[in-house]
Amino acid sequence: MRHGMRVSLRPLLLVVSLALLAACQEKATQDTTPMDMTAETLGHYCQMNLLEHPGPKGQVFLEGMPAPLFFSQVRDAIAYMRGPEQMAPIVAVYVNDMAAAGATWDHPGDGNWIAIDKAVYVVGSARQGGMGAPETVPFASRERAEEFARVEGGRVLSLAEIADNMVLAPVDTDTDPNPNPVPENGDTDFQERLRALPNKAGG
Repeated sequence: MRHGMRVSLRPLLLVVSLALLAACQEKATQDTTPMDMTAETLGHYCQMNLLEHPGPKGQVFLEGMPAPLFFSQVRDAIAYMRGPEQMAPIVAVYVNDMAAAGATWDHPGDGNWIAIDKAVYVVGSARQGGMGAPETVPFASRERAEEFARVEGGRVLSLAEIADNMVLAPVDTDTDPNPNPVPENGDTDFQERLRALPNKAGG
């Protein structure tokens, strides 16, 4: 009888082992390829369409969830990472590279997502994000970040150098925190000034 029990348990152990192996493989192979925004993409906090709001965006992949959480500001994505309210462990975070070809403030781009820890950021510039709060503006290139800071103000920092109070402190969006408001044609004006910087430096 004892020998028979040992034999009968083997199929059960094999099934359990295969199930655990499949679960581990599924977890290891979660697709975290960044997704581009569509007309149906809503911000996690504001629940509004992100394409209707200017400035760079962020997306956060959580373990076991096929679609990312989108954020209308990069500041908000960093705040979510550092806050206590995650629904599941974070497995990947991406932000728009504002140095990418075709990226503008009004249209931060498609296909130009970079890992959040690979970007450098301009903090404290004159630019406000999609929800009217100060923005942490991401760039894949430190040189381009420094060019942006010369035009718009602010400091160039790595993700690790961004203090919690820079993204977690409450912001009063009823009053304009920007002492140098961007004009209505600010996106075109900004692009022209940014393109002119290398020429000025060279001549």
